[in-house]
Amino acid sequence: MKEILVVGFGGVGSIYSLIAKRSGLARVTAVARSNYDAVNQNGMHFKSSKYGDIPGWRPDRLCKSVGSAADTPYDYVILTTKALPDIIKTPTILAPLLTAPYIDKYPQPAYVILQNGLNVEVDLYHAIKALAQGQPKIIGTSLYIGTNLLAPDVVEHNGFDRPTLGIYRHNDFTTTTNSPEETVILEGIASILAKGGSTVSVVPEIQRKKFSKNFWNVAFSSLTSLTGYTLPSVFRPPPSDPSIQYEPFVAPKTAHLINEFTIPTLKAVMEELVSLARALGFPDSEDGLPSSTVDSILNNTASIHVSPESTHVPSMLLDVRKGQPIEVEVILGEVVRMAKERGVSVPRVETLYGLLLVVQNQIIRTMANKL
Repeated sequence: MKEILVVGFGGVGSIYSLIAKRSGLARVTAVARSNYDAVNQNGMHFKSSKYGDIPGWRPDRLCKSVGSAADTPYDYVILTTKALPDIIKTPTILAPLLTAPYIDKYPQPAYVILQNGLNVEVDLYHAIKALAQGQPKIIGTSLYIGTNLLAPDVVEHNGFDRPTLGIYRHNDFTTTTNSPEETVILEGIASILAKGGSTVSVVPEIQRKKFSKNFWNVAFSSLTSLTGYTLPSVFRPPPSDPSIQYEPFVAPKTAHLINEFTIPTLKAVMEELVSLARALGFPDSEDGLPSSTVDSILNNTASIHVSPESTHVPSMLLDVRKGQPIEVEVILGEVVRMAKERGVSVPRVETLYGLLLVVQNQIIRTMANKL
């Protein structure tokens, strides 16, 4: 039995706690921070099209803080909190595992970072490196999952949970083979998640997978968060049947301007990301990052959001609407910084980043006023 600590017990953290425990291969300790009281009293109620309707579910152990969980060694620590380094850095969240007395008693676990964005592993890598206890064991991920926290103790899951796992190698984007030790670490957690029901992939180089996933967020999450409108406002025609009503849609009066300026701008944003990908050493191939990625993402997104049934709200826009911090630094800020380091021009991404910094700043201001 592997010992697993899951930090963060929202939609993603609770689903992966369930999956790990379902495997029968792990004991699961979960840290529920803001929803600890509700989950401690009622358990978590899962409403999953894949795993069923499960009221009152509990991990093997529920803790209110990382500190209270730092009393035993772990094989894996799965981090599922939002990546907000401008608000709080990962080593701060995980500080009880990175300081005495924990580091004097127990070896460092392997860390699985289930977070959106780029370079979300960097701060943790440096913190572990500073301990001088060997090479950091960090698994980066590209995760596609459909969850929604309906209440502090209720999670809706649409049946979709597909993590891609790979070893994080600091400033190394081209090594495409795993060492025997890395293979053991990856297969250990992959086998648990797969046995628990998740659809898991293991790759020898994770950064290109993460970079590819970030295309959509840079272009479309930014657009919706800045305009306040969901993606049908760019792609969906007006209702043709009076009995079917929906909004938003593209008003015919200026639809030609959306086609002439908005959609080409979205495409140009993603083409800037392709230029950066080449500077990082990602080849133009299926096992790298193909140039066809831009048209593929644009066409797939359009095909989804022309539908009358399209109701999806990107998570960044959802955060803006709720007045919660957005993942602007790891989705856009890291692209801008990586491009500057390599002399790649990304003016459109810089513009989106600069505008979203104002949104983030005002969210932070409003949060501070409420304290």
